[in-house]
Amino acid sequence: MTDLDLLLTPLAAGALALLTHVPLGEQVLRRRIVFIDLAIAQWAALGALLAASLAVDTAIPLWLSGGVMALCGAVLVAWLARAWPSRREALIGLVYIGAAVLALLATRADPRGAQRVAAMLSGDVLWVGAVDLVPLAAATTGFVALHVARPQLWLRDAVFYAAFAILVSLSVPLLGVYLVFATLIAPALALADGRHGGWTRAVGWGLAGYAAGLLASLRWDLPSGPCIVLALMAACACGAAIDRAARRPARQRVGRR
Repeated sequence: MTDLDLLLTPLAAGALALLTHVPLGEQVLRRRIVFIDLAIAQWAALGALLAASLAVDTAIPLWLSGGVMALCGAVLVAWLARAWPSRREALIGLVYIGAAVLALLATRADPRGAQRVAAMLSGDVLWVGAVDLVPLAAATTGFVALHVARPQLWLRDAVFYAAFAILVSLSVPLLGVYLVFATLIAPALALADGRHGGWTRAVGWGLAGYAAGLLASLRWDLPSGPCIVLALMAACACGAAIDRAARRPARQRVGRR
């Protein structure tokens, strides 16, 4: 197996995350609840840390315990957004901070607690195994099928928050909180503009960012998560610039008419 072969499984993890996180990211931007990803991702990380660090029940998969906590966080966020819509961003930020400090307290007695928290935040997708992708792949298949057949389904709060919590809880143990947030926001912010092909372009530029970040991590022996976050942001910025440049002549033709 060559070094490049090692990148196939992490790249597959990135592709699965992008297929679901781009449509979810569009909804997050439309709803103006950008901090929801950080908040729910942190609750998912808290659940995984509780299972791993406190060993409450080591037979429970990290993604399952994370999913339960993510659903709890999603219910809390949904209630806050409805109860105080004008202050929801600030309240969602506090939900994130609350989960973050609970994670610190929960791992205080664990000798590897600091390392576990750091790993859950920054992730190390370079060492993800193919078996680890099975739950995310199954959820992604169902999500994509629903998104193609009934894209308006995500406008319903109950469906959106439930899907968000499940998919984020599956992504966080593989990618880390920071990379999950970047995957959700950067492609959607840069390219998913609602025009035909927006989803495809966003996933394509996202994959380019993942590939560049993984290659940089492998080449210079750097942590994969931070490398991909920076590469993903750069790739999506390039994609946005190219997309804007391509639309400029069309706008000029319309203006001359």
